[in-house]
Amino acid sequence: MTDPAPTAAQPNPATAPYAIEMRGIVKRFPGVVANDGIDLLVRKGEVHALLGENGAGKSTLMNILFGLYHPDEGEIRVGGQQVRFSGPREAVEHGLGMVHQHFMLIPRFTVTENVIMGSEGPGLTIDRKAAAAKVAEIAQRYGLAVDPEARVGDLPVGVQQRVEILRALYQGGQTLILDEPTALLTPQEVEDLYAILERLRAGGGTIVFITHKLREVAAISDRVTVIRRGRTVGVRETRDTTPEELAELMVGREVDLKVVRPEAHPTGPALVADRITVTGGQGQQAVRELSLTVRHGEIVGICGVEGNGQAELVEALAGLRKPESGSITLDGTAIAGRNPDDIRQAGLSYIPEDRHGRGLVLPFSLTENVLLGNIGHEPFSTGGRIDYAATERLTAELMETFDVRAPSPETPVGALSGGNQQKLIIARELHRQPKVILAVQPTRGLDVGAIEFVHRQLVAERDRGKGVLLISFDLDEIMDLSDRILVIFGGRIVGEFPGGAVSRTDLGLLMGGKTA
Repeated sequence: MTDPAPTAAQPNPATAPYAIEMRGIVKRFPGVVANDGIDLLVRKGEVHALLGENGAGKSTLMNILFGLYHPDEGEIRVGGQQVRFSGPREAVEHGLGMVHQHFMLIPRFTVTENVIMGSEGPGLTIDRKAAAAKVAEIAQRYGLAVDPEARVGDLPVGVQQRVEILRALYQGGQTLILDEPTALLTPQEVEDLYAILERLRAGGGTIVFITHKLREVAAISDRVTVIRRGRTVGVRETRDTTPEELAELMVGREVDLKVVRPEAHPTGPALVADRITVTGGQGQQAVRELSLTVRHGEIVGICGVEGNGQAELVEALAGLRKPESGSITLDGTAIAGRNPDDIRQAGLSYIPEDRHGRGLVLPFSLTENVLLGNIGHEPFSTGGRIDYAATERLTAELMETFDVRAPSPETPVGALSGGNQQKLIIARELHRQPKVILAVQPTRGLDVGAIEFVHRQLVAERDRGKGVLLISFDLDEIMDLSDRILVIFGGRIVGEFPGGAVSRTDLGLLMGGKTA
């Protein structure tokens, strides 16, 4: 990937030789087969999307390619040469570079120091001036606008990602593997990334783009390989397929990708936060005099780049963190600073982002997990004693109503798929007939079929008069579901728009701290 610009001699990706061949790849972990005979063939000079939901085996496959895991079965060829890497250094020596979803950067180091790390070569001294000049030259060649002397911790997320790409190019990467590269980016940063990838391809590079977002496949890729439950289920030319076909390949059935959301008819306030300030875990003001209102019968979506106070706001609303100042009322009842059980009884249901850490106890049965947060209240207990038989019957009813697929209510919830675990949480939280539903990343890690189900449930609850506060880093989800959209930046609400009346561009500018 050293050519500065595309040339007439560039090979046609449709007929070019393979840059990567992975055939029959099997990888087993205790109790699970992560890759079950996967094939992935990537031609030189193409952007190849590897599509599949979280848990489908995408990242495991790429970690095998990059030498972080060893396959139990199968063959790998890079540039036509059979390889078996003992570690990432050998992968780099063969022209591979990997940009991880969670960046591998040292915040207090400069851009140049991060880029050259691991490539210093022999000797005790480093020619920093020469290294910075080389970093600047590569950045200019591929449109990676980065100051080589800037401290990485001071840079926005989108620029940090460019540093990761720079490091791969500095190390001689000719085939770049990008793992869910847009997960933390604003829409503008996503468009910038697409432009960078086009320049890399024009310069002779090959890109493997790991994603579970259909929009990204259509926007950037030449071909797409779809995997489901550890197996390759389809390979398509992007121009010859549709999002509907790809979704069906991912799930194994036809999926309705459009959210059916009739017009909302909101009434009075359900949840009101008035000028609340919340201190974060590091002693910083994470939420700063923030105000918002969610009315009965509407979905209010909050969008923003991760780390702008969303987590602390959720904890304050759910009773997990006490606000320093301000008030919170739930259907007229003051709840700021009260404990989570009191707030639940006042009418708040909480669908947490971390279903394992906050939503479920994995060794417990489905019945026991349905009891969580409900012990001491009818119909789960009578006269101060748990009515386990009644709870088990209710759990069976909820399993049927919410399509939770498990052998029985006594199955350990850890044995369920992520989608079925999420359905169980939603079943438990909605059964309580709450006044307000706090839904945080409710579809993270779910396949498109489970996403379709969750979205329908939230819209149905809105139409029953519940207030729904949706916090998501998936801008498509926010735009598809929200009747009103709030943008959070630096712990403050910096914009409010009616659903359907704002562009991705305007939202992205505000999410990045700029004026729409």
